[in-house]
Amino acid sequence: MKIGVPKEIKNNENRVGMTPAGVYELTKNNHEVFVQKDAGFGSGFFDEDYEQVGATVLDTIEEVYTAADMIVKVKEPIAEEYPLIKSHHVVFTYFHFASSEPLTRAMLNSEAVCIAYETVEDEDGSLPLLTPMSEVAGRMAIQQGAKYLEKPIKGRGVLLGGVPGVPPGKVLVLGAGIVGIQAAKMAAGLGAHVTIMDINMKQLRYVNDVMPNHVVTEFSSEFNIRKRIKDHDLIIGGVLIKGAKAPKLITRDMLKDMRPGTVVVDVAVDQGGCMETTKATTHEDPTYIIDDVVHYCVANMPGAVPYTSTLALTNVTLPYVLRLANQGWEVACAKDASLRKGLNIVKGKIVYEEIAQAFNWSVDAM
Repeated sequence: MKIGVPKEIKNNENRVGMTPAGVYELTKNNHEVFVQKDAGFGSGFFDEDYEQVGATVLDTIEEVYTAADMIVKVKEPIAEEYPLIKSHHVVFTYFHFASSEPLTRAMLNSEAVCIAYETVEDEDGSLPLLTPMSEVAGRMAIQQGAKYLEKPIKGRGVLLGGVPGVPPGKVLVLGAGIVGIQAAKMAAGLGAHVTIMDINMKQLRYVNDVMPNHVVTEFSSEFNIRKRIKDHDLIIGGVLIKGAKAPKLITRDMLKDMRPGTVVVDVAVDQGGCMETTKATTHEDPTYIIDDVVHYCVANMPGAVPYTSTLALTNVTLPYVLRLANQGWEVACAKDASLRKGLNIVKGKIVYEEIAQAFNWSVDAM
């Protein structure tokens, strides 16, 4: 098979869909790999690294799409890439269709096969291709939140860990999934007082068992959220519903109950955000302020640490890329139930129910 690895063109997205090590495995299996010039540069991989393992480096993104049967990316295609995607393409990347009707319509019109990293699902319900980026984003949420709590950038002026004689900052984490647990772990490591909320009591029991005593659990309800936002300095939104839009747990009217300079980090922004005031931002312009509350809603947070993120992503995507390349998408998805759940759009039809529900469209059964 001919596999294309284009350079990511989303704002400040420095990750790349495949490392040289991944390309080596593909060429070893007699596949042709076409990598766009400088595609890996932001992650610390150079054109000669790809050429040494058998890849062909092409100058333009148009050349990569033209040469390839399967496209392996990191982020969803943006508008200028839409015309490049054709009916013969299999596109394997993060899509997050439920948060973008224009993207969904464009991929339907392309009649390509769209397999989304974020909906590949194992038997136990875990999301193996989303997990590493959720781990990165959860940890980064605290790193970024701590920075934006500083007064020069309009935060409350709170040091999360406190100092002797001064109490630590307070962090509220909404969601006890991968993002939430990693965020709580990082915040606890800094010495902050952490409250983590979820509606899943099994998850809360797990968190209670593995976290230190200054991480407390609480059942998530509107009443409890409204109570906690009044005295917490940093609020992390880490809620996920597989393939669907995130629920709005923080509404616009709640902002008035937060103290000026409170920071909210909405990691769920890729799925529309779990805060009513969420709008996607970029690493170039990451924050905005509403009612004196600092919002950090960067839609590709792991793109800021591309070396770590690219290695972590390729570790988990490569086995699936190999299956798709070796067997073709139809056979690979027929044999692998986890990969089959990654099918979102196939030849002009939506085949993943939550996407259709997001736009009140019908689902075409496979």
